[in-house]
Amino acid sequence: MAALAGKLTKKLVENLGPGRHGDGNGLYLVVDPSGARRWIVRVVVKGQRNKKGGPLRTDFGLGGADVVTLNQARDRALEYRRMAKQGLNPRYNARQEIPTFEEVAQQVHIERMPTWKNAKHGQQWINTLRDYAFPKIGRMPVDSIGQPEALMCLSPIWTEKHETARRLAQRIKIVLDVAKSKGFRVGENPITAIKDAGVLPKVKVKAKHHKAMAWQDVPAFYADLKTRNAMAAKALMFTCLTGSRTSEVLQMRWAEVDFETRLWTCPPERMKGGEVHRVPLTDEMVAILQPLQAMQSDYVFEGQKRHKPLSNMAMLMLLRRMNVEGATVHGFRSTFRVWAAEVANVPREVAEMSLAHRVGSEVELAYQRSDLLEKRRGLMARWSGFVMGDWAELIAVEALER
Repeated sequence: MAALAGKLTKKLVENLGPGRHGDGNGLYLVVDPSGARRWIVRVVVKGQRNKKGGPLRTDFGLGGADVVTLNQARDRALEYRRMAKQGLNPRYNARQEIPTFEEVAQQVHIERMPTWKNAKHGQQWINTLRDYAFPKIGRMPVDSIGQPEALMCLSPIWTEKHETARRLAQRIKIVLDVAKSKGFRVGENPITAIKDAGVLPKVKVKAKHHKAMAWQDVPAFYADLKTRNAMAAKALMFTCLTGSRTSEVLQMRWAEVDFETRLWTCPPERMKGGEVHRVPLTDEMVAILQPLQAMQSDYVFEGQKRHKPLSNMAMLMLLRRMNVEGATVHGFRSTFRVWAAEVANVPREVAEMSLAHRVGSEVELAYQRSDLLEKRRGLMARWSGFVMGDWAELIAVEALER
């Protein structure tokens, strides 16, 4: 089919700024503020009326200008206009050239691979869509998905698996936003419309708390732990003293440790918040680490396989062998936080930064550049002293409890 001439040229398509630029005969190039370029065509369907009784004018996406050339867009626009003149709505009668929801989602997943925090996170992203969206809307053209289709995915799990449903909604929204940026959709994102209209019920989410040991019980527990020689015991001692997350400790490498400055610097890719975290090392922490250097391993806490870290379950299994009930490895972070508030009585930001938590609003964070290292060093020294049964700390605790 020969394309009709219009106002636009190849050079204009590449260089026009943000806005809607007409080529003629209902064809427009839409340039977003981000620079993304897509084609749409506006047609009037003969004999059909809108809700107000006027002519049914409808916009259709023809694809992104990076994949659909000017002449191809003109050909498709002409085809849509001919159907409209015959009283056929192109939404239901055009050749199927719009990708399916699953096709767009898979492409988004591939394009975003370099941005995932790790491979596991990337796989979880697509798995959520595979389990809850693809079976219902995966094979549908991405431009035909509206609020009813989105609700088909979200409603069955909205209350029973609310956190999963919330993530599913975010991921469906991303896929549909990308589809629109590529010219495959027009109009409002149905996820946004559902949220704004309050279609789904409000769900009160209960905070998930890890079982934690009472801080009063830690010195006796640590004394027992210190009698054990297994690598899991060393890792658990270090975890208890630092208040770090399990993964941060198990993946710890020697290059991150500086004995001269007595610092462990955990890199951003291993931190939940994605920012570098400096942990001041106390005498007891150093005493745990230094003998492990003799193993000359890549990892500080080496597992059963050479140059491989301990498994994620090693410390938890040790707790079970010690018959410790009502506590988890992650729970020691909570134990430390309660002790810092009730006993050490330090400012909130010092305690929170010791746990690598973000403190304050975005504006406050922009001005607060310090990680309060020296104040945290003093706090961690006091915590180590208490955990090891330091008499000065224990006397202070007894005085507090009187």
